[in-house]
Amino acid sequence: MLSIDNYSNHILDNVSFSLKEDEDLIILGENGAGKSTLSKVLSYIIKNESVTLFEKNISKLDDKKRVEYINYIPSNLDIFDEYITVYEFLELCFIDKVEKNKIDEVISLIGIDEIKNRPCKELSSGEQKLLLLASSMIHNAKITIFDELTANMDISRVKEVYTLFKMPYLQQKIIITHNLDLAFHLKYKILYLKEGQVRFFGTSEEFFSKENLDKFYNSSLKIVNNHLVVNL
Repeated sequence: MLSIDNYSNHILDNVSFSLKEDEDLIILGENGAGKSTLSKVLSYIIKNESVTLFEKNISKLDDKKRVEYINYIPSNLDIFDEYITVYEFLELCFIDKVEKNKIDEVISLIGIDEIKNRPCKELSSGEQKLLLLASSMIHNAKITIFDELTANMDISRVKEVYTLFKMPYLQQKIIITHNLDLAFHLKYKILYLKEGQVRFFGTSEEFFSKENLDKFYNSSLKIVNNHLVVNL
């Protein structure tokens, strides 16, 4: 269970919501709405006393327990060792002891066997996203926050990510995305931010109603043949 109670800073304004253990969430909003800031508050990258994880205040958790509970996957891969390979990077993602079999399993599942011995610095932006996804599956925190994971991904890879998200390889997920069609098909709960405020929090079915699409996207979107498209 995750909750945040009346959190404000220079970007967010009185943000409150809660998730049950079996609920996944998608965070939507325009650029600058505060989505990434919120994710960093939830994961304690921005320190606070407003977040509760599994009935414990996040500020009271030690580092090991916190990373078991929540993991933040950033929008970009930052590597400070220019020689570290994909496989070596994944070895660093375990909370406890390294399990070689799990690394091999995840590499095979995501389809990155051909790049496992390449330096991370040489990967394309799409390959880096796949590496971040692999790292999250190896870490396997109780809650994983993905910040624009599918940005710069090929369409076929986005479909693969969708399939993985619908399977039980990860526990609870919070996904920040601008891919509204992906959000529409995942059917997770939706939180919509605007100017740092929560303007909607509820079910996918409620959010993607015509009334709310018109309200939040100025009648620029519509649902056609079970897909969200731009209303040209």
